[in-house]
Amino acid sequence: MDPKNGSSFTGFILLGFSDRPQLERVLFVVLLIFYLLTLLGNTTIIALSHLDPHLQTPMYFFLSNLSFLDLCYTTSTIPQLLVHLRGADKSISFAGCVAQLFIALGLGCTECILLGVMAFDRYAAICRPLHYTVIMHPCLCALMASASWFTGFAYSSLQTVLIFLVPLCGKNKIDHFFCEVPPLLKLACVDTTVYESEILFFSMVFLFIPVALITFSYGQIIRAVLGIKSAAGQRKVFGTCGSHLTVVSLFYGTAIYAYLQPSNNHSQDQGKFVSLFYTIVTPTVNPFIYTLRNKDVTGAMKKVFCWDYDSR
Repeated sequence: MDPKNGSSFTGFILLGFSDRPQLERVLFVVLLIFYLLTLLGNTTIIALSHLDPHLQTPMYFFLSNLSFLDLCYTTSTIPQLLVHLRGADKSISFAGCVAQLFIALGLGCTECILLGVMAFDRYAAICRPLHYTVIMHPCLCALMASASWFTGFAYSSLQTVLIFLVPLCGKNKIDHFFCEVPPLLKLACVDTTVYESEILFFSMVFLFIPVALITFSYGQIIRAVLGIKSAAGQRKVFGTCGSHLTVVSLFYGTAIYAYLQPSNNHSQDQGKFVSLFYTIVTPTVNPFIYTLRNKDVTGAMKKVFCWDYDSR
């Protein structure tokens, strides 16, 4: 890498919300609460999926993958943001910025694919119930989950290398609270049209291929549900699938806004708050969305906690 391209300085300055000191104090408290809820909610999902035999199914296997992903995604950005909100030093090393971009981008891409895989699982359970255990064999589930993680981080590796090959000419102030693609490209001292076009193309691939799978799966599910004569049966299916569709809408809505909108169409402040939404709000609410009306999970929680209490 050319010295003018970043290796001549030790790191970057994450400006974040430093122009609004009053907001920083409020954000610190709010984000700390959200982060603790994220840790609690997602850890609970993972623990219950392993402790309760009734939750050791493909659906909860993928849900525990999603919970682990959300834990990692939030932890890759929020603890550092909390430190920056309470101190004057808002720097991040060059290696730290590269690692943060690689991890956050890899986890985001993995979630895109994983949500598509989870939609396929619901399709198999509802539209092919007699063949469900054959289709969603544990080996296939493990393979699909592994492929999601591998593909997400393979794409992240490519994008991270390309981003840090862009000449920065000594600029090191990132107008964001973590190292993300759009604000990093704004540091470039060359025309980034080609880079932005390439990122837009691959972002569309990573967003719309899973969306196509989700659309197909839920199109088939709706057809199957309309054929169910029992109102209770329809409510059960819509309850399970509604949770997943809510999570899909939250994730893809913010991702499309952040990555597929031309950079000159929204302010940098809007971009920061959108990023806050998918780095902390979505991972916090996901466990509650999946468990709020889920009798399997609430039942497992009662059994685990009651057993723990009785064992004393």
